[in-house]
Amino acid sequence: MQDELNLILEDAKETMQHSISHLETELTKIRAGKANTQILDGIYVDYYGAPTALNQVANVSVADARTLTIQPWEKNMLQPIERAIIASNIGLNPQNDGIIIRLFLPPLTEERRKELVKKVNGEGEHGKVAIRNIRRDAIESIKKLQKDGLSEDTAKDAEADVQELTDKFIQIIDKHCAAKDKEIMAI
Repeated sequence: MQDELNLILEDAKETMQHSISHLETELTKIRAGKANTQILDGIYVDYYGAPTALNQVANVSVADARTLTIQPWEKNMLQPIERAIIASNIGLNPQNDGIIIRLFLPPLTEERRKELVKKVNGEGEHGKVAIRNIRRDAIESIKKLQKDGLSEDTAKDAEADVQELTDKFIQIIDKHCAAKDKEIMAI
């Protein structure tokens, strides 16, 4: 019984860590005014009929603090890349000069900064919901063990451990969101 309990706690911790990793990835995609190639992660281009990641059909680089350049390995990929960027709805208009595509990141207005902060807090809330769902699943597993003969005191202690883990990971989410908010609001 104790082994199964430890397995439930370890699984919950590992899954919560995955949620934090996912949140960190999503937060890097939210631009804070400076060019970052990760903004383009998750954009897929139609490459001969197959959806392919943008960084697998072109060289993506940071030209300066406010400009990203995308140089396709095949010249005929300029139009599909341009369409994919527009369709991705990241708020950037590609500039195609026939050789490379440039993305100019406009300076952030106060209004845009506030929108980005809302987006950050929304991602944080998604992370918290994921953590709470993991907590719920772990507690359900503990209750099943209790029905199979685990003592009530041991089950209550395990539930307290799960709640402690949940609180710890929610604090981590809050710290990540606060740091990103600060980064976005810095002028």
